[in-house]
Amino acid sequence: MDADELRRYLEFYQDLGVRTLYRAAGVKTPTPEPIAQPQAKTSPSRAPVLEANPIPPVPPKVELPSLAPSGDTLFKIIEDIGDCKRCRLHEGRNKIVFGVGDEQAKLVFVGEGPGADEDAQGIPFVGRAGQLLTQMIENTAKKEGIPLLRKDVYICNVVKCRPPENRKPEPDEMQVCGEFLFRQLEVIKPKAICALGGTAAQALLGTKEGVMRLRGKWYKWHDMPLMVTYHPSYLLRPYNQNAKREAWEDLKKVLHYVYD
Repeated sequence: MDADELRRYLEFYQDLGVRTLYRAAGVKTPTPEPIAQPQAKTSPSRAPVLEANPIPPVPPKVELPSLAPSGDTLFKIIEDIGDCKRCRLHEGRNKIVFGVGDEQAKLVFVGEGPGADEDAQGIPFVGRAGQLLTQMIENTAKKEGIPLLRKDVYICNVVKCRPPENRKPEPDEMQVCGEFLFRQLEVIKPKAICALGGTAAQALLGTKEGVMRLRGKWYKWHDMPLMVTYHPSYLLRPYNQNAKREAWEDLKKVLHYVYD
């Protein structure tokens, strides 16, 4: 395991709130082999000459646990969520909004959180923003000659319960739900992820940058390509005509990358 892979594992557990890793039972800490001290060669007429330093032994490989529980499935994640009361968002919710779509989808869309319609039905993106997202996916795919419907992708949110008055989720709320979002993505293992809006982008990329600076470019989440674009609710505002064109360009990039 190289340093980059080790860093990704540790960052993943840090995102889940894990601060301490314990060694599995029965695994012994290897005793370091002593490093031989350099020996001096003496010569009758010259000062002592030291031999080159020996190569230190290679440290033993440490096997880290998987990023997701062994044999994880979306059903197991739903079971683990249960009647979730891990953060304050449960206080005003009607239904937990887990996710919808093809469980083997090549493309996953991640939004911010449920709205009133989603909270009532338990399905993400079914209100006005959801209808626009459906049109964006299907109309863009049709124009680009890609046979794709909404049911062929997977759609979920950073948080699974509706924030009061549709406010932005707080960092601790996103951290709690982030555990389940990350497991969803690891189970599905899409070819690409599309983050809808700044909140989703910040949660997945660990950045404070806004969507206007992030959109239209490829990033990586755990080796999975990730594209950032505008949230459909932002595109519903009448003064955001340029943003609609930019979102269409972003979506074309994603669809061609995934399905060509």
